[in-house]
Amino acid sequence: MKHLFDNIRPYTEEETMQAVKKLFADPKFIQQLSIFEDKVNVDELVKKVLTCNTRHEFHLTFADMVYSYFMEKTCTKIHFSGIENINPENQYLFIGNHRDIVLDSAFLQVYYFKNGYEATRSAIGDNLISNPLFVELARMHQLFLVLRSGTLKERMANTQLLSSYIYHSIFEEKESVWIAQGNGRAKNGDDKTQQGLLKMLTLSAPQNAIQILKQMQITPVTISYQYEPCAQLKARELALSENAPYVKQPGEDTKSIIEGITGFKGEVHLVIGKPLQQEFEDIPQELSLNDKLALLREQIDNQIYENYFLHPQNYIAIDIQENSDRFSIQYTDKEKTDFINYLNEQSTISDVSKEKMMHYLLNIYANPVRNKLKISDEVI
Repeated sequence: MKHLFDNIRPYTEEETMQAVKKLFADPKFIQQLSIFEDKVNVDELVKKVLTCNTRHEFHLTFADMVYSYFMEKTCTKIHFSGIENINPENQYLFIGNHRDIVLDSAFLQVYYFKNGYEATRSAIGDNLISNPLFVELARMHQLFLVLRSGTLKERMANTQLLSSYIYHSIFEEKESVWIAQGNGRAKNGDDKTQQGLLKMLTLSAPQNAIQILKQMQITPVTISYQYEPCAQLKARELALSENAPYVKQPGEDTKSIIEGITGFKGEVHLVIGKPLQQEFEDIPQELSLNDKLALLREQIDNQIYENYFLHPQNYIAIDIQENSDRFSIQYTDKEKTDFINYLNEQSTISDVSKEKMMHYLLNIYANPVRNKLKISDEVI
């Protein structure tokens, strides 16, 4: 019997374990696991996975290993904080700034695993994982699909479906959810929560919208990458979008996923913020729903900005753009030279001028400083 959410939901516990047994008996899939041979014995990993009795055991055995493998390969340091802000017995709607298709939520899952928590459900666009193996792995790892294609009528129905599913996950199935603050990654480093996201969340209870949002326990999550692995791809897309809508080539999203996972990131900081509660009490009741959502959006953004970890590269970028040494105390001459060399390398591509690429690359790194300055004179 087909259920309302079957086209978008992750696998159930039973379905996950069935999929595990099928996938880990497939010689072609086992062969692909050879990339992890420098970290684990693949034969022993497969045996261990096949002895897992629960989805959580599978995630701790396989997902945590995969995530940790790429994080160790591409990060010089990972710092987690904020777990004390949440109660593992409660459910939360995590709204995160969005820089990488897969890893933004993956870092949160690793933090959860380290503290003995089960994975959250996480949203991902259906256009990003068209490969059947990707879809299978996504559904095994608590990812649910955001349907983005179709006619206007179909997209409206899909938005209602998404709202209903998030409501169902949190209030009925008692599962926490991670979703990006906007439709697509922040390609220019300027993280902003889309008001339409908050409006979507209210569609399941429009008569009691603000109260429902409060009960969802919205919790901002901030991730700060020292080096954005897809910076060059983002800057190129922004430059090519100046005079005409950018049209993605076949396989471009997959390329971004792979580059995001395998590209160098340097230091990464993830902060779980504080659930918004008092912020709801401070919203004037006489305001329209849209004005209330605007205030809520601002509170989410402010907490994300407050929890930024600004790296030397962020300070160097804004000083270069403003032709100043305002933040020079935050970096060394060597760090500046190294970053300029990085920018020169990243800005050299065949179909966009170096000047345009440099402009957008600098924005990616400078805009977090500008955003933090909006809420505080102190940006360290």
